[in-house]
Amino acid sequence: MIFVKEPETVRSADKPRAPIRGADLRQLGAAYWWLVLIAAVITLARFSEAFLVLRAQNIGLPVALVPLVLVMMNVAYAVSAYPAGHLSDRMDRRLVLAAGFGVLIGSDVALALATGVWQVMVGVMLWGLHMGLTQGLLAALVADTTPSTLRGTAFGVFNLASGIAMLIASFLAGWLWDQYGPQATFYAGAGFTTVALFGLMMRRPGQHIVSL
Repeated sequence: MIFVKEPETVRSADKPRAPIRGADLRQLGAAYWWLVLIAAVITLARFSEAFLVLRAQNIGLPVALVPLVLVMMNVAYAVSAYPAGHLSDRMDRRLVLAAGFGVLIGSDVALALATGVWQVMVGVMLWGLHMGLTQGLLAALVADTTPSTLRGTAFGVFNLASGIAMLIASFLAGWLWDQYGPQATFYAGAGFTTVALFGLMMRRPGQHIVSL
């Protein structure tokens, strides 16, 4: 309301066209679709935060202290989000994103191996840290990899793919929890994150998702 000013927008007087066209999707480019694929895979690892609460209860956290799980996660998220964004403006964003993926792997392993409440809390804080390192950065990369005239379409498709992946992720996480226990859920999360990390780093220097 105070510091941000909207840019002037010139609207075309042409006849409105279909909101999504095949030609538009083709114009989004390979870098964008690679980002959508990586985001979908990492979303498979980022199932609902409700599983963090369930893990804490599974270890023995009293019901009265359950809100502490989400409080600690969001504190870590809030504290890390601005520094991560600031850092990503000054270096290859792919490296910052990779660091976030690495932190998520650490979080999943910590939650899988936890035998006490405080070990779970370490995993929870790492989960919040990975969100700070990746959430805003993924959105920035969508904008960086698409033409300004197609950014609405790009964000729509990106969020659609991420939403579908989130539904699959939570279903799969619940199934693994019921069939094989909580450790299987978090190890699977670490596995999906590892795949996403390899996919991110497979791009050669000349093929960075974003060039600064």
